[in-house]
Amino acid sequence: MIFTRDRSFYRSLIALAVPVALQNLITFAVSFADNLMVGALGDAAVSGVYMGGQIQTFLQMFSGGIEGAILILAAQYWGKRDTESIRRIVSIGLHFSVVCGLILTGICFIFPRTIISLFTGDPTVVEDGAAYLRVVCFSYLFFCVTQALIAAMRSVEIARIGMVVSAISLVVNVSLNYCLIFGHFGFPEMGVTGAALATVISRITETAVMVFYVARIDQRLKLKPRDLLYTDRELRRDFIRYGMPIIGGNVVWSVNMMASSAILGRFNASVITATSVANTLNSLAYVTMNGISAALGIITGKTVGAGRYDRMKEYAYTTQVLFLLLGFVTGGVIFLLKGPFIGLYSGITAEAAAVSAQFINVLSVTAIGTCYQVPTLFGLVKSGGDVGFVFKNDTIFVFLVVLPSAIIASYLGAPAWVVFACLKCDQILKCFVAVVKINSFNWMKNLTRDNRLEQKV
Repeated sequence: MIFTRDRSFYRSLIALAVPVALQNLITFAVSFADNLMVGALGDAAVSGVYMGGQIQTFLQMFSGGIEGAILILAAQYWGKRDTESIRRIVSIGLHFSVVCGLILTGICFIFPRTIISLFTGDPTVVEDGAAYLRVVCFSYLFFCVTQALIAAMRSVEIARIGMVVSAISLVVNVSLNYCLIFGHFGFPEMGVTGAALATVISRITETAVMVFYVARIDQRLKLKPRDLLYTDRELRRDFIRYGMPIIGGNVVWSVNMMASSAILGRFNASVITATSVANTLNSLAYVTMNGISAALGIITGKTVGAGRYDRMKEYAYTTQVLFLLLGFVTGGVIFLLKGPFIGLYSGITAEAAAVSAQFINVLSVTAIGTCYQVPTLFGLVKSGGDVGFVFKNDTIFVFLVVLPSAIIASYLGAPAWVVFACLKCDQILKCFVAVVKINSFNWMKNLTRDNRLEQKV
């Protein structure tokens, strides 16, 4: 049976995917607003903010690993309706998130120029990137706390609050961007520093709203401040055991992204600008995919946690077909939006616009693979309990295929778009691994502690 007849699956998938997709769209809009408004300042400013944003990308990946650990473990306990264990898991995740945010903030504040210099040698890009990074780093701690709390709510099937929080952040960020970048309404004209300050204030606002919701409004998890002071040794061991491969996989992927930026950063500012433009459209194109993927992960964790393995197989067949179809649609949309999207960046040079078009052509092809293997490996394999497989798979492809091929191509003097294609080649190649792994169904593993105790008895 290719498509499951369980209508509750489709209802749950849509109910969870829509608010998550909208949240991702709004989060994208916050980043896009920075890029678009800073784009009016020229190539160097766009490139500087893009390079400064690479640390945010690293943080998102590391924080996303912690979120993934919360979601995967908590969703399985939610299948048993064990909210006490979920509260302990959230507390453990928050502790890790806070430490991560504080460490990265300190490093970026003290060594902003050194960090940006790792990605590019262009002095004007380094100057703008360092100015941006020195301020925006104060948003990292707030971002980590907010994302951990949003993951906690998603694990118990409350997805709308993330969308609301992101919408508030968008309004704050865009409004302050307009005032602080260009100096409107009596505010000083601060350029890229203004964009960074707007991001910091919007992140603080996000955290305040999220903390208020969790502490005062939510009645499903009922997480109280005192719950964050307690932990559980056994659950902490589980969090580390199952969370480290998730965090490790995300760190590998963030290293890949930063190394990719460093490789492309050895080209001129036009190529760096083109990378920013192409990757921004790339993020927009995957809003729907990410929403359905997150929703699928919650459903998978809940279903496996409840021990409904036969039903999970039905869901797996259905989602593989859905994501493959979504890949073809996404690739077509990326190709068709190429011209109009590049046209939004009125301040970039003709050379940057031409390279952007080449990069986007590559993305329109790799999108097919991305939309199949990324969400199924996360939403099925990883969320189903086989947390180590994706980490191993990503590590092999990143360090043995993607980065070596791109480095070789760049040293041989290949055009920028060829190097870019090397950096994206794994999106297609991983599909062959994914289809075998998913349909073996050896990834369905119940990670809840009660289940393991029952198995021992």
